[in-house]
Amino acid sequence: MLQYHRTISETRDRFDWDIPHAYNIGVDICDRHAAANPDSCAIVDIDPDGNATEYTFRQLQAVSNQLAHVLSETCAPGDRIAVLLPQCFETAVAHIAITKMGCISLPLFTLFGPEALLHRLKDSGANTIITNAGGAGVVGGLRSQLPDLKRIISIDGVQDGAEDFGALCATQPTAYSPYPTNADDPAILIYTSGTTGAPKGALHAHRVLLGHLPGVEMSHDFFPQPGDKIWTPADWAWIGGLLDVLMPALHHGVPVVACRFRKFTAKAAFDLIRDHGIQNAFLPPTALKLMRLDTPDAPVPMRSVASGGETLGKELIAWGQQVFGTTINEFYGQTECNMIVSSCAALEPAEPGVMGFAVPGHTVDIIDEDTATLCDTGQEGSIAVRAPDPVMFLEYWNNPEATAKKFVTIAGAKWLLTGDKGCKTPSGRIQFIGRDDDIISSGGYRIGPAEIEDCLLTHPAVQLAGVVGKPDPIRGSVVAAYIQLVQGFDGSDALANDIAAHVRTRLAAYEFPRVVRFITDMPMTTTGKIIRADLRARAEKEAENEQ
Repeated sequence: MLQYHRTISETRDRFDWDIPHAYNIGVDICDRHAAANPDSCAIVDIDPDGNATEYTFRQLQAVSNQLAHVLSETCAPGDRIAVLLPQCFETAVAHIAITKMGCISLPLFTLFGPEALLHRLKDSGANTIITNAGGAGVVGGLRSQLPDLKRIISIDGVQDGAEDFGALCATQPTAYSPYPTNADDPAILIYTSGTTGAPKGALHAHRVLLGHLPGVEMSHDFFPQPGDKIWTPADWAWIGGLLDVLMPALHHGVPVVACRFRKFTAKAAFDLIRDHGIQNAFLPPTALKLMRLDTPDAPVPMRSVASGGETLGKELIAWGQQVFGTTINEFYGQTECNMIVSSCAALEPAEPGVMGFAVPGHTVDIIDEDTATLCDTGQEGSIAVRAPDPVMFLEYWNNPEATAKKFVTIAGAKWLLTGDKGCKTPSGRIQFIGRDDDIISSGGYRIGPAEIEDCLLTHPAVQLAGVVGKPDPIRGSVVAAYIQLVQGFDGSDALANDIAAHVRTRLAAYEFPRVVRFITDMPMTTTGKIIRADLRARAEKEAENEQ
């Protein structure tokens, strides 16, 4: 557990990893608390109608043990078991049971369509899926293409081709002897969002949870504190929901709120926080931006708010201080190596537009790939993490070539390349510039889209903004901004010019968007990130038509 010291340097210097040889996620986040504090609250499950049910660690252990017995009938250690469920008690139960068995949990989004599910289930060779009625219907239609799939188990009862979760568990004993796993044994297989190319499965060991803890604790101002209760609108199928919220909170014995909104709205989010006394939240930037559009009349105080996935600007940070009474801490990571950089207002004031410091326990630096050297302060390069690291993935599933390309060796040390560009600031923080393929080269300048997007969001007409490079015969590329407008605004040449001028007067002249396009639906991943690849395709097609 991360200990508070006066400065980030002292906190980092006095931190040491404690990774036991034998370790099991399910035992850690469930059985350990069931033995010590069986009646303490583990999950507050809120259905779409707002009805709340509290589940204790005793109940979590009992049902996960029963499910482990059910799954053991057809699954052995190392088998992949898919979990296609929204935030709910049974989702936590499933991940705990699977990891206690020594099997590999495969989290899947309920918003995935048939092709997305088919790729992940087929590539992973999952032999069982735990889902609901909707998921059972979709997967049932794919079954003929999934020769490894043996069972579909539904929490909504018997479906065509699916077994009844509740009925199966009810016949099983509530005692179970977990499989003796080591910290380096595989536990979770999470597929990348797939904004470019086919999604790859990042295989993580049981130690991945322990590797997440310092970053979670730092981004929530030394989590946990008395009275903490945490929630995120991020799906638990995403590493940000599963390993940034659910599992770390259960590790610490902190209640987790599971909520299934029929539709995410700012009002619903603020009401949930207020009504259930939520003290901590991971709110992705997209959620924060939507909430800012419908700011409540009275503040909604919280102890900590963390955000990651996109760079936060000073306006959003200032808004968070006003509404939540706390500074939003920005963190950074990726599916393969998560929670490695974070800001922490309890240690150092936020530096808007800059992600934060390397989290204690992780060595994060900027690498010049051309010269295979570490970059100087202020020099742009590739954000990299030194291996080995407890939070780092084991490999890409069935893809050794892609795994090998993820690493480079510098002066005898192995480094994982995140695929992102950044630089070190004079304060020792890491600043995100953009993805390798998001960098815009225009007139000799290399431009990252994040800062421009942040600036665009300060314009009163802009709800969402995506920035890419549009091919240009003179400059190589020009900055193109795709804008989804706030309701009540209509797109026009005059508004486009005003938005472009808004950026030009706030950032460097070469960064303002020479192309502004208004769109009704921003292309986004299921995790709420803008798919710039789709926007680039639009820009390239437009450029071709202009030739």
